[in-house]
Amino acid sequence: MLLLGIDIGTSSIKVAVVDAASQQTICTVQYPETETPIIALQKGWAEQSPNDWWKHTKLAIQKANATNQYNPADIAAIGIAYQMHGLVCIDKDQNLLYNSIIWCDSRAVAIGNDAFNKLGGDYCLSHLLNSPGNFTASKLAWLKQNEPAVYEKIDKIMLPGDFIAMKFSNNITTSISSLSEGMFWDFKNNSLSDELFQYYGFDKNFIPNIQDVFSRHGELSAAIASELSLTAGIPVTYKAGDQPNNALSLNVFEPGEVAATAGTSGVIYGVSDQLKYDPLSRVNSFAHVNHSDHLNRIGILLCINGTGILNSWVKKIAGGNLSYPQINEAAATVDAGSNGLKMLPFGNGAERMLENKTVNAHMNNIDLNVHTAAHIFRAAQESIAFAFRYGLDILKENGTTPSVIRAGKANMFQSTVFQQAFVDVTNVPVELYKTDGSVGAAIGAGIGLGVYASSKEAFSINEPLAIIEPKNASTYDALYEEWKDYLNKQIRS
Repeated sequence: MLLLGIDIGTSSIKVAVVDAASQQTICTVQYPETETPIIALQKGWAEQSPNDWWKHTKLAIQKANATNQYNPADIAAIGIAYQMHGLVCIDKDQNLLYNSIIWCDSRAVAIGNDAFNKLGGDYCLSHLLNSPGNFTASKLAWLKQNEPAVYEKIDKIMLPGDFIAMKFSNNITTSISSLSEGMFWDFKNNSLSDELFQYYGFDKNFIPNIQDVFSRHGELSAAIASELSLTAGIPVTYKAGDQPNNALSLNVFEPGEVAATAGTSGVIYGVSDQLKYDPLSRVNSFAHVNHSDHLNRIGILLCINGTGILNSWVKKIAGGNLSYPQINEAAATVDAGSNGLKMLPFGNGAERMLENKTVNAHMNNIDLNVHTAAHIFRAAQESIAFAFRYGLDILKENGTTPSVIRAGKANMFQSTVFQQAFVDVTNVPVELYKTDGSVGAAIGAGIGLGVYASSKEAFSINEPLAIIEPKNASTYDALYEEWKDYLNKQIRS
């Protein structure tokens, strides 16, 4: 029996096929090979077309099938991970009404801040566990205010993974985990937030059927099954946001366990059994994949919009024809601290951990006689590690103090420079695993199908590839303090 996992990322669609019995990954592919662009019609805006996600999803599955490493007819279930917080709107015929306003879009910040003040901070934090900020509900409010003709046609709203599941099955569902990341869920009353819906004037009928994360969200239609060489009727049995899913892929389910990822954005994600919130909403609390009305499992999420996107940018600007591995090798030739070159990676919209300020990316202290492309590569990776340290200090203020952090050996964590800088500046060991979001989604599909008796069984052979220990913590602590002083100057300016 095989399991199909799909990760709807910002940069590309990743697909994995996993053998359920051995838990071994048979095949992984991504489509497209080049990074999918973000549509920015105005400063601070960020959109993508859900129809492009669907087209790329189908092409990725066909690409995986073409490897001839498995029989597509043996796939028994589908799991979907997706970029969080994106707003997708459809009409009664399931036609797309507007591009998705995605996670790093900042247009609704003022709307969300207004809602926080008028609903009251006490209500928002104790019931929603967050400020409405620029999350999905606030994006929908922006659409209502600025695109009323579109808003009037809405039949259902959904998140990116819900849309892809709908395209597979023509069925529309959501979950408490998904609703909580959009700010629609009231944790105290264990229901949709009456106050938020009334304040924004939303119709509760916009919300699809609410199901468990691990459940049958729809069955593959005959037409799509034929197009993709799959079996008609196989179920979609798992849907989760990319960060809860990344935690799942790293076997992070219980209080005290912590995961990290460093793709386009960067995240540290811990699990708590308390309805916790940050008074300043610099970190966010959502229902984890195994949260239920009788068992609190809250994902405490520190998100940094500007991380891997900076690494991608310096590759384009200074990398020429170099690959990412070659850039990592060049960065390794430069000493810690990059000979005084400093960078800030915050060039991808408003940063929640900086209280929704838009600081932008910066490069400082350039010596034209000293600094080379290799210095830029290293300074970029170090600045991303410093941003993680800044965020981890906020998490510690809120009671998350990891003794070890688990991460997949993917994206930025493929760089030995970044690995060591991250560990040294946080002074926390990192366990690296061979997994990614699409593999996690496949395992999630197996849990939803009932292949595994428990999540523990689903990861029974999950052993780390390597454990990275701190080597140069005192040096990086001093470098971090210099970097933080530079950041604070930019925040104040």
